[in-house]
Amino acid sequence: MSQHPNEPEEWVESDDRAIRTGLRWSLVALIGLGVVGVGAFFALRKTAGPAKVQVTALAAPQTVQTAQKLTLPKAPFTEVGSAAGLHFSHFTGATGEKLLPETMGAGAAFFDADGDGDADLLLVNGDRWPWAASGPASPGCALYRNDTAPGSPIRFTDISAGSGLETPFYGMGTAVGDYDNDGKPDVLVTAVGGAHLFHNEGGGRFKDVTASAGVGGGPDEWSTAATWFDLDNDGDLDLFVGSYVKWSRAIDAEVGYKIDGSTRAYGPPMNFQGTFPHLYRNEGGGRFIDISKEGGVQVTNPSTGVPAAKSLGVVAVDFNGDGYTDLIVANDTVQNFVFENQRDGRFKEVGALTGIAFDSYGNTRGAMGIDAARFTDDGKLGIAIGNFANEMTALYVGNTTPGLFTDESISWGVGPASRLPLKFGVLFLDWDLDGRFDLLSVNGHLEEEITKVQASQKYRQPAQLFWNAGAAGFVPVGPEQAGSALFTPIVGRGCAMADLDGDGDDDLLFTQTGGSPLLLRNDRPADRRWVRLKLVGTRANRDALGATVQLKAGGKTQWRTVTANRGYLSSSALPLTFGLGEATAVESIDIVWPGGQRQTVPAPQPGTLTEVRQAP
Repeated sequence: MSQHPNEPEEWVESDDRAIRTGLRWSLVALIGLGVVGVGAFFALRKTAGPAKVQVTALAAPQTVQTAQKLTLPKAPFTEVGSAAGLHFSHFTGATGEKLLPETMGAGAAFFDADGDGDADLLLVNGDRWPWAASGPASPGCALYRNDTAPGSPIRFTDISAGSGLETPFYGMGTAVGDYDNDGKPDVLVTAVGGAHLFHNEGGGRFKDVTASAGVGGGPDEWSTAATWFDLDNDGDLDLFVGSYVKWSRAIDAEVGYKIDGSTRAYGPPMNFQGTFPHLYRNEGGGRFIDISKEGGVQVTNPSTGVPAAKSLGVVAVDFNGDGYTDLIVANDTVQNFVFENQRDGRFKEVGALTGIAFDSYGNTRGAMGIDAARFTDDGKLGIAIGNFANEMTALYVGNTTPGLFTDESISWGVGPASRLPLKFGVLFLDWDLDGRFDLLSVNGHLEEEITKVQASQKYRQPAQLFWNAGAAGFVPVGPEQAGSALFTPIVGRGCAMADLDGDGDDDLLFTQTGGSPLLLRNDRPADRRWVRLKLVGTRANRDALGATVQLKAGGKTQWRTVTANRGYLSSSALPLTFGLGEATAVESIDIVWPGGQRQTVPAPQPGTLTEVRQAP
């Protein structure tokens, strides 16, 4: 990440001095350790008898403590799913064979499906396996219309029947984007057996156009994370579709993962071969061309030559500030990818060069969901990745050198507290509307009986929320601040957010494997001001995906980027939320549209949602 334009030069010089000083002291320390080591070596050689084995108990790393006494805000969430009319349970199709897709869960999307201006809800579902002789069938994906009236409780109506989205298949994730710029958002659903593209026909009706669009992939593919973005800034949306592993029932049986050496269980993907993602360029007229190979997104294992990706998360973000959208891909048990946009329709994989491919020790992790945001007071970009159990949530933070990141999860206070759970969905959100991005993770294990072999692990796990305290770092939030409903133990997977009731704060939805979602209404006290912006592109893509907004209020600056596909297999609503904290007015708003056009817009009144159209 490049130095922010408002960042003083002396900070960089100070950092350089600190690094040089640190290196000098490190050399002194290493020399001292060498002297001690040599002395110990000769002393031990003179000691008679067998060496004693000393076992040292390992303790969890401790969160960095600050001298500042912090008062955490209170903004509780209330679970309202059933009362709001959500009557959905995720269908896994499990019959006891313990097949890997059954435990990976599914995503959800908040988007305006019917064009009435509010956020409707799509819940992705699994299906019965084709070889299952009997058992219940899946009802397919569910579409719920938002019927919430101003000032009234959140209310949804099931409009799945006849929507075109209810055809059963083994769905995984969803990516929402208006690929033909007709003002109606379209839906891609990834799945075991290839992806499905649904064109929005209006009025909550969708048509399967996968075959004519050419974006389904092969019938033997397991597509997972996907995102819409404008790769060439030509004004229409292109598509990236990631895949997990090369999978079939026979391969799963051959791998034969066992939890205790004898009992069949769900397991990690180490023994499954990797895959290639797909990159589709929008040619207009509802047609796409697969440019995956020439586009540079097909990465192979240098030792074996087989596909390397095992993708579960992707976020589209301009990580190096050159005006073109890049892709950061979270891979499970193999290195993460950073596809740098070469501005000619091709990408170059630079994950290791950026510092995002591995952890701080050069190891891979079990990466699941991903999100990106400028979360610091000086606008540094952060990449959050939810990792497997006993692995910390990664928080890669941009350095002063362009395009370089360091995992600062521990120093920011996220690492130690996040190590134990199995993290799936992660989201940056301004939970309390103080103007800073907080960090959320949705958690849950793969195996129902994990406690038999790991007493510290539970199948159902509570979510985690970290409050952004600025210079003091992230601070774990508990039920006394965010309410007990947020921390309900679930088999958590996807997460999405939207302001469902128009009160300015973002409400949340968590999906879970084989169970009902949690719909969490944000009941923040009305002591924080806010503004919300909905951007509409004219020369840029209509959804304005990739546009960045800089807002100044109360002497502070906030940055937001329009992106829908975030977290784990999910999409959040597009309008941008800016918490103003105690500021009474907005000072300025500046937008950079995809393609580089800059636009300054009049400051809106706090407490309003404003639609901003791209200037001619």
